[in-house]
Amino acid sequence: MSAPQKLVGFVVGLVAVFAVSFGIGSAVAPRSAPAAGHDSGHAAGYTLELAESRLPSGDAVPLRFRVLDGDGAPVTDYVESHEKLLHLIVVRRDLATYQHVHPTLDSEGTWSVPLDLTAPGDYRVFADFVAAEGPAATIGADMTVAGAYRPQPLPAPATTAAVDGYTVTLAGVANAGEESELTLSVSRDGKPVTDLQPYLGAYGHLVAVRASDLEYLHVHPMGDAADPATPAGPQIAFHTTLPSAGTYRLFLDFKHRDVVHTAEFTVEEAS
Repeated sequence: MSAPQKLVGFVVGLVAVFAVSFGIGSAVAPRSAPAAGHDSGHAAGYTLELAESRLPSGDAVPLRFRVLDGDGAPVTDYVESHEKLLHLIVVRRDLATYQHVHPTLDSEGTWSVPLDLTAPGDYRVFADFVAAEGPAATIGADMTVAGAYRPQPLPAPATTAAVDGYTVTLAGVANAGEESELTLSVSRDGKPVTDLQPYLGAYGHLVAVRASDLEYLHVHPMGDAADPATPAGPQIAFHTTLPSAGTYRLFLDFKHRDVVHTAEFTVEEAS
């Protein structure tokens, strides 16, 4: 098997642990693993309720939502996870846009955050959180941004991505049904970056979304940014298992020189 085929086989494995997060306001409760991240699960538990499912286009459009428990009551008590009470991931359905933001919570359980919605179209919103009375969970809902939606084709699969003057290289080898490791290496001007800064308690955060149905996985890296033994780059390693088929968009958030950057990859299984 060639190196690209092995790499593709591994990354496909990232999303085999996904469970369906496709319906509007899906009620889910996930499985979780400290190194591999957490998925969207199937078990009933929480629902993501958007105040409005259709929003105007703009560069700072307020989004308001609540997380409802199994009785339909808003959740108001959360446990901090990766330095925030809730992580909100917003993608357009063609995966041409991506945002990772952190809303604010009021006393009645309503979250709010401004979003860059300059690109009209259909979107998927994922709320990633730990409620005080429950396990880690990821739930999703659909919304539409007014205007002419012109879906964009996914960029071609590649193992290198350029962002803001940085180059990020994707590498990994996978065998079906075995634990696998994905490594992303960050460089700038041809030199390895060895002074990455912790972002949300880690040197990198990886989100993978399957193009066909927007199944989602948020993966945390191996190692602890607070541990001096964990190198601050250039490599960021992620650990997971269970290969599966599909085409995916990967989004790596990393921080350097006080700025958060996002490197994006398309990965497709060889048939």
